[in-house]
Amino acid sequence: MARSKEFDKNLVLHKAMEVFGHYGYEGASLPILLEGLGIARQSLYDTYGTKKDLFIQAVKHYLEEKSSAVVVRLEKSESVKEAVRSIFREIVLVLQDEDRRKECFILHSAIDQVPHEPKIAALFQEDQNRLEHAFYEALVRAKRRQELSTGQDLQALARYLYHSRYALTQVAKLTSNPQVLDEITTVTLSALED
Repeated sequence: MARSKEFDKNLVLHKAMEVFGHYGYEGASLPILLEGLGIARQSLYDTYGTKKDLFIQAVKHYLEEKSSAVVVRLEKSESVKEAVRSIFREIVLVLQDEDRRKECFILHSAIDQVPHEPKIAALFQEDQNRLEHAFYEALVRAKRRQELSTGQDLQALARYLYHSRYALTQVAKLTSNPQVLDEITTVTLSALED
């Protein structure tokens, strides 16, 4: 009896992020998915379920991976302002890199699905709660250390940073000018100086 081919499930999820990022959920047909993932149809069904199941798992994987990196950076950094700056610099570098940004574009397809797919809506709500809380805790720490002198509502500032980070992917879809991402990031980060 032939053994099923082994493959790296996380690598396949990264490839799924790229395929869905490039084609969108609707545009990623089964043949396109199978070619992009490099696995057989039966392996897709056996391991991930339906196309929708794969999409939800890819979105979840993306959000968990990227958000965990942000949370760790905010928690471990000596300077909160520097941590926030580095988080935004990193996303800009990724979005300016033709190959690395493909995964990020899965967000567009996922956000389009939010009104129709409760599981994806729940993933985004969980991600928003997690990251807004991480930004808020970091801002409180910065204020306590007198690293931050802003008189702003720190919860509102945390929410602004969360949404601004995701807005950069939209900007990267709308323009190929890397300077635009740099300019928007500079203005966003100026909110930490008020």
